[in-house]
Amino acid sequence: MRPHFGPQQTEQQQHKTPLKMAKALTKSQIAAAVAEKAEISKKQAVAVLEVLAELSYKNAKNTFTFPGVGKLVLVNRKARIGRNPATGAEIKIPAKKVVKFRVAKAAKDAILGVK
Repeated sequence: MRPHFGPQQTEQQQHKTPLKMAKALTKSQIAAAVAEKAEISKKQAVAVLEVLAELSYKNAKNTFTFPGVGKLVLVNRKARIGRNPATGAEIKIPAKKVVKFRVAKAAKDAILGVK
C-alpha cells in the first residue's frame, strides 16, 4: 500500500492543463488590423492610434469616452489608514488621484456574451 501524502487527485485533475492566456496585440498588429479594415495605410493607422491616445490623455480629467469600449475617469481617493502586511503597523495612506477605466456595457456583452 502507498503512503498517504495528502488528498488524492483524480485522473482528470492530474491531466488538467492550466488555461493559457492569449498574447496581447502589439501596437503594430493593431495598426495593421485597423489599416486593413479601414482600407488605409499602416502609417495612417498608426497616426490614428497616436491621436486617439493623445486625446485620451488630454481629456481624461473631464472623462474621456471611447464609444463602444469604455471611458477613462479621474477619481479622487480619500486619505485612509492602512496596514503594513509584514509588521501589522498602521500607516497613513495619503489622498491621491487615480485614473480608472470603466468598460462599456456593449464591450462587456460582446466579450462575455449576453446573459
